[in-house]
Amino acid sequence: MENSHTPGLAGRKEWIALGVLMLPLLLVSMDISILYFAIPFVSQDLEPSATQQLWILDMYGFVLAGLLITMGALGDRIGRRKLVLAGAAVFGAASVAAAYAHSADALIGVRALLGLGGAALMPSTLALIRNLFHDAKQRGRAVTIWTGVMTTGISLGPVVSGLLLEHFWWGSVFLINLPAMALLLVLVPFLVPESRTDSGAEGVGDGVRDGVRDGVREPFDLVSAALSLAALLTVIYGIKEWARHGFAPVPALAVVVGLALGYVFVRRQKRLANPMIDLELLGRRAFGGPVFANVLAMFATVGMAVFLTQYLQSVQGLKPFEAALWSLVPASGVIVAAPTAAILAQRVDRAYVMGGGFVVAAAGFSWLTQIRTDSPLWFCLSAGALYVGGLVAAMTLANELAIGAAPPERAGSAAAVLESGQELGGALGMAVLGSVGAAVYSRDMADALPADVTAALPGGEADAVRETLGGAAAAAARLPAEAGDSVLEVARDAFSHGMGLASVGAAVVMVVAALFSFVALRGTAGRATSRAGKGPEGGDLARAQTGVLE
Repeated sequence: MENSHTPGLAGRKEWIALGVLMLPLLLVSMDISILYFAIPFVSQDLEPSATQQLWILDMYGFVLAGLLITMGALGDRIGRRKLVLAGAAVFGAASVAAAYAHSADALIGVRALLGLGGAALMPSTLALIRNLFHDAKQRGRAVTIWTGVMTTGISLGPVVSGLLLEHFWWGSVFLINLPAMALLLVLVPFLVPESRTDSGAEGVGDGVRDGVRDGVREPFDLVSAALSLAALLTVIYGIKEWARHGFAPVPALAVVVGLALGYVFVRRQKRLANPMIDLELLGRRAFGGPVFANVLAMFATVGMAVFLTQYLQSVQGLKPFEAALWSLVPASGVIVAAPTAAILAQRVDRAYVMGGGFVVAAAGFSWLTQIRTDSPLWFCLSAGALYVGGLVAAMTLANELAIGAAPPERAGSAAAVLESGQELGGALGMAVLGSVGAAVYSRDMADALPADVTAALPGGEADAVRETLGGAAAAAARLPAEAGDSVLEVARDAFSHGMGLASVGAAVVMVVAALFSFVALRGTAGRATSRAGKGPEGGDLARAQTGVLE
């Protein structure tokens, strides 16, 4: 086993292993958005109800978010390489089943299995980086690559989907997963060392350490697994339903029940010898701070992504595949921002660089507040590149700080907490910013829609026009040319206004994130780096908290 106290630099094998581990991360993140353009074809073939269609879209993300904490803890216990291989097998098999699903219910069930496989893969890939790269600078570069691949995958999903759907049937968007999963199953056993929590009882005595009581490992806590799954599922479900339909008793109750279950889960963790979430670690500024910063970053990222996609398609009038390709342009900001942030972080406190990233993101969102219906395409895309670059720079350093602060034997659990926070932040952003945009749109439409046009529409269709831009476009297509153009003009103006005010909200959150980074995270980088080589009591990591490397 490599000496953990004087770790060497990673070589070619470790960097090749990182490249292999990025394959499942890319595909798992792509699957979050890959059905956006495929759903019309799925609907035509499988004829799902409106409720079934929503579950086809949402089931993957729900299960993925709900199982991240459980899978992170399981990987720490049984071995992260084993969990990556198991996740790849499940993900590959579920991809085949999804491609050839013959009913909506079957596709919903298989999407749940895809979420299970994705939950096994995501925290393990980030945790294995913690064990492959012991040098802080190399680990920083590896985490930068991890963050870039994750965010790129979400952006690539619609592009790949659009490209495949031009030539193949909708099942092809799932079959694209198979070559990568097969390559993963073949190469990982040769390139990636196994890592897990030390199952020995050295130095335990009559006490408890790492889930070992009197030399006997405690069983995996299924009750905590069920509580974490139920808590995250109900909270995220409630938030998404609120974003989709506005405030209602059922979504509100779901959020309350989820928070109550989360409270019970946290209370239980305090009593366990081997908790799924290390509350002491979460309370450290070097770990809990970056987790909170990531929540704020994903709040803005996901909350504004819906607006940008609709603006390109419904306001700028681009075709779906064309809009998907143009939506990749903002990723160009990452090419400049990520390496710049990495270089600055070697000379300046990472907290200041993170805060600077959030300031850049706030400038990008402030730029978007000036968006208008007739704004040129470059205006929107340039603003997007600015805020995406700032966000990725900040998130990369936040991920690096958090993973560096986590002891190697808890790397899976730490990665799962980090990613669960990102999922929760994204759901909150979609709900809050989406509600702001929807409220502005509805108010503007009620004030500006011509009375004669409103009178010409059936009651239900008039309501749809006032609620969404898509509803307005569908109604305009059925109206006489002049009336339809009038509806579209008013709707596009209302949507652009709502997008601008939602951008104000995102900019304010970014300013809060910047201030938090400047004030609360100063000095944490040194502590995070030092903990990479020391145990919680300052002893040698190999003695106090080393994971087993085989």
